[in-house]
Parts: sequence; C-alpha cells; structure tokens
Amino acid sequence: MVSDTTAGRMVEGKVVIVIGAGGLLGRDFVRGIAEGGGHPVFADIVEPQTSEHLAIRVDINSTPSVMALISAVHARYGRIDAVVNSAYPRNAQYGRKFFDVTHEDFCENISLNLGGMFLVCQKMAEYFQKQGYGNIINIASIYGVTTPKFEIYEDTAMTMPIEYAAIKSAVIHLTKYMAKYLKDSLIRVNSISPGGILDKQPEAFLLAYKKLCSDKGMLDPVDVTNSLLFLLSDRSLYVNGHNLIVDDGFSV
Repeated sequence: MVSDTTAGRMVEGKVVIVIGAGGLLGRDFVRGIAEGGGHPVFADIVEPQTSEHLAIRVDINSTPSVMALISAVHARYGRIDAVVNSAYPRNAQYGRKFFDVTHEDFCENISLNLGGMFLVCQKMAEYFQKQGYGNIINIASIYGVTTPKFEIYEDTAMTMPIEYAAIKSAVIHLTKYMAKYLKDSLIRVNSISPGGILDKQPEAFLLAYKKLCSDKGMLDPVDVTNSLLFLLSDRSLYVNGHNLIVDDGFSV
C-alpha cells in the first residue's frame, strides 16, 4: 500500500479504478484522484475519450468485460489499490412515477444497476484477496437512508424514482455485508451517500431543496470528491463498513 506523504496529495501513487468515470460525479472523481497524486483509471461503458489517463470500456453487467478490465489495469500497474463504483446504468423507461413503473422495468433497472455493482464488487474482492489488501467504495445516496421528500418535486416534471430508492438502500447494505464478510482480509468496503448534485434542475426545485439544507443546498461534484479522497487515502485506514453522508444536512 502507498502511504500519504503530503497534505495536498492524499492518494499519492494509488491506482484507482473509477467505474462510471464518464458521469457527472465520475468525471470529477477522476480529476480529484489525479490532482491528489493518484493514477485514476477511466472505466465506462461509453468509449472513453481521454488521453490523460488509462481508459478502458467496461460493461459492469458482463463478467468477461469486468475481468478484462481488472486484467488490463493489473498488466499496466501490477496492482490495484481501490475501485469506486459510481456507474448508474438504467433503461429508457427509468424515471417514471410510481404507478407508471412496470414490473419488467423495475426488475431490469434493479438488475442493471445493483446487479452490475455486485459483479464489480465480487470480482474486485476476489482480486484484492489474492493481492492481500484493497479498498472498495460504492456510491449510494441520501435516498438510501431517508424517505423521499416528494413535496420538493411539486410544480416540476421531476420525481424520485422507486427504483432509485430500492437500489441505493440496497447499495448501503451490500456495502456493510461485504465489509463484515471480508473484515479479516485487509479489504475495506465503504459507501458515500451524497445529497443532490447541481445539474441544471428547475429553479423551483432548487429553492425547495435548499430550504431543507443547512447552507448550500444542492452540491457540486467536488463536494463529494473531497470525501471520496478521504476514504481512498490511508487517513481512513480504520474506516470500514461505513456509509458517509454528504448532504448539507438534507437528511437530518
């Protein structure tokens, strides 16, 4: 394992796979890891468009694809220090209101997202067991720990999808299950539950959301990245099975 040596480079030398690196959070995770002195691996189902970092296309619902990712990163660096699960695959019908969600769409979205995260976690844990250490961080959500606040979506076309609540609450328990199952193997498993991330939402929603927060309201990606860097760093060596809530007090 690589230890931190300076305050500004928390993940110096660490090799970190970012699953879903092309997403809103994933892109900032890659930036933060690189600026923190680490080696981010840009992994996404969309063909990565970057020349700055090792970039690999991966389908998290394909065992051969996940195994190929692990093999390629190991071949490049000789080790993998951590993986960050921030992908959020979903079908074209995702985002409907409760009574409009079909059983088929519900099951497909659960499988795509939670099933894909499980596969990455399982295969990375197998790799980490052979390596002798590892760090898994899953991106959950405040809606995995608290009930939806449907009132903030009034006067907008938005809603809080039932699939999202089911997936994110399961992600938190998957994290705790793995932390307990692997606790004697020097493999840490934690999750982060962010609040809402600013992404061109309607003004009415932003105002209603902020009223439930302490100060800022909707977060910027960097607000989550800062917490991620802590969990990736050796400063959190004894944090295991924890769900870190970053939401400006929204869930209080």
